[in-house]
Amino acid sequence: MESIKKDNCLILKDEKDSPKDFAAFIQSLLKKFENENLIIDLQKYGELKLDELLSFLKPSLEHYMNNKSFIIINDTIAIDDVPEELRVVPTLQEAEDMIQMEEIERDLGF
Repeated sequence: MESIKKDNCLILKDEKDSPKDFAAFIQSLLKKFENENLIIDLQKYGELKLDELLSFLKPSLEHYMNNKSFIIINDTIAIDDVPEELRVVPTLQEAEDMIQMEEIERDLGF
């Protein structure tokens, strides 16, 4: 896994070839990242399948329970197929913008 630290987030990229294994790996390290807003970069997977994306649902929900963001980047999945519990955006810039918006909402008590 490659990680890139930014001001208000940590970007995680898979260096292997299985989104489900990557989701399980992130799940196993979630406690380590509990104080970080996470961006999960899945752009390399191209045609990501819905069941592969859904493997990130559990770590995403757990991370949001700690009042931290968990944003997934992928531009091939049909956004209408994605459950609203998962935040999926097509670009890194949109992921960073979403984290800023979610931080503002948390600061305001929403």
